[in-house]
Amino acid sequence: MPDHHLLGPFVRRFLLEEVVADRNLTLNTQRSYRDSICLLLRFLADRHATDPTRVTVEQVPAALVRAFLADLEEGRGNSVATRNQQLAAIHSLFRFVGRQVPELVDHASQIQAIPLRRVAPPVMAYLEKPEIDALLAVPDRRRAQGRRDYALLLFLYNTGARASEAAQLPVSALALGATASARLLGKGRKTRTCPLWPHTAEVLRELLGSRTEDSLDTAVFCNVRGQPITRFGIHSLVARTVAKAAKTVPSLRQKCISPHTLRHTTAVHLLRSGVDINTIRAWLGHVSLETTNRYAEIDLEMKAKALQTCTVGSSDRTPAWRKDKDLMAFLTSL
Repeated sequence: MPDHHLLGPFVRRFLLEEVVADRNLTLNTQRSYRDSICLLLRFLADRHATDPTRVTVEQVPAALVRAFLADLEEGRGNSVATRNQQLAAIHSLFRFVGRQVPELVDHASQIQAIPLRRVAPPVMAYLEKPEIDALLAVPDRRRAQGRRDYALLLFLYNTGARASEAAQLPVSALALGATASARLLGKGRKTRTCPLWPHTAEVLRELLGSRTEDSLDTAVFCNVRGQPITRFGIHSLVARTVAKAAKTVPSLRQKCISPHTLRHTTAVHLLRSGVDINTIRAWLGHVSLETTNRYAEIDLEMKAKALQTCTVGSSDRTPAWRKDKDLMAFLTSL
């Protein structure tokens, strides 16, 4: 096979040129694509005793990719969602290959034709107000570490920020004046501005102290060594906080809670407060309104309120079905 059909150079150009330079995707996305490609190459090496550095594009047909995907689920025990994530990375790689070499378009198209499998959307967990209050009550604000923890949890709840967005937040992205806000760098390197509650702004001012004027490029949230906290550190903080809060609010034990749960909580609480869905979309930085619309589907309280407006032709302000306690119990159980 000619050298220019080796897969390795395509992989390098895909990760450095396509993912970073052309599409301006985040470092996390680049690493995710890299890991997916590494898994595919290791599968090829294990099954066919092939040196990954000498693999050609032609040696990775659609049938081999399908076998790799089957191995992910059956051999490694990966979920359908994980399988789809790996396949999406492979689709992107071979779409790039097909654009670079016209004679490989048909080969690449066969791989791109492998469909993603349908997967039911996961149950979207969120916290009720007493539960989020219990989390915020855990940090000991008399200590520096407790003040940092409280400020970070409050910031996540106020803004709906992703863990990576909070971890990367520089001091310069905060405006803590009369109209306080935070500028977040989200997926696809898109920025958005979220308003901050007066209490959040006050807590952040206390946390930063003189850093609001000095070292504007430093991270807002740091670990005990003074280094920027990582998203894994934020996950660990949330897990520790939930474990302590569950001692006083047992309902927390029944939920799988991560920093993303706080993001869902922000959206649901905004929705309940009457904030329109487009504003919430901008607040959270969703590309698709369909993603934001999922929050409307999980709030049973809003469904019950919507049903109250459906009565027609009755002078009685209280709909007849509203007086039927058995019916209301049934509707609430849906």
